[in-house]
Amino acid sequence: MEPITEHSHAADHDAAHHVNTHVKGYILVGGLLAFCTALTVGLSYVNFGTPQANIVVAMVLATFKVGCVAAIFMHLKSEKWTIYRILLITVLFAIGLFALTGLAMSDPIRLNF
Repeated sequence: MEPITEHSHAADHDAAHHVNTHVKGYILVGGLLAFCTALTVGLSYVNFGTPQANIVVAMVLATFKVGCVAAIFMHLKSEKWTIYRILLITVLFAIGLFALTGLAMSDPIRLNF
């Protein structure tokens, strides 16, 4: 058995503080996600004028929630720049796909059979 020293006690205290900091962050983000989910449900009953405006509001809120999950639960807030570059390319690709979907909705192809 290893004798208890001042160094090991300090290391244990630092480790416990590190874990407590992460747990507090997880609880905070979990509460924020629960609040945003309730807000999403509440906003689903609000008419923002057009269906497209309703979709934009829902997507903005969903993007915020995804950002919280990615930053905290997936530990992206402490990653290296290579991960951020890959994530940026992915986000740009997703925005392009949403733009293509929006263009297809604004000018649909009509087939006459």
